Amino acid sequence: MALTPNMYARGGRARCITRVFRELLTKRGRALDDILAARDHLLAMAECSGRVGIAGFCMGGGFALILSPRGFGASAPFYGTPLPRHLSDTLDGACPIVASFGGRDPLGLGAADRLRSVTQAKGITADIKVYPGAGHSFANKLPGQPLIRISGFGYNETATEDAWRRVFAFFGEHLGSGT
Repeated sequence: MALTPNMYARGGRARCITRVFRELLTKRGRALDDILAARDHLLAMAECSGRVGIAGFCMGGGFALILSPRGFGASAPFYGTPLPRHLSDTLDGACPIVASFGGRDPLGLGAADRLRSVTQAKGITADIKVYPGAGHSFANKLPGQPLIRISGFGYNETATEDAWRRVFAFFGEHLGSGT
């Protein structure tokens, strides 16, 4: 089962992106409320194992990190940058995390090492991987791929396939019903 709240549905495009980014930085607002409501909806379903995962890309990856201590069974941020301020405090009580970063991501320089350091210090189960040849948005097929690849962005099939393999295995381990 999966549910994807549309965080960009309220207002015009620029206004929505600005609002959602502000909510990510302040760790409060309608986007967080929507994600938590989606979690609660899934948990209430008879088919649910009792554990729900959260995954996100770019800003969504940031939400996956900041909400990892809020009743999720596993978190999968894809290039979730910028990392939250006060990352150590943010991850108090966090669920297991499987994170994927592009080594050529100009927005994520040092993010994987910082996340790895905090998860290790806090004893959080984590699988954090950097894909050296991949940039930001490596799991997204975007228009203008050849041009955006030059700037450190763009789809990378090898990294994407491996990242999804890791996420599905990790979610299977941490979210499965055990039956």
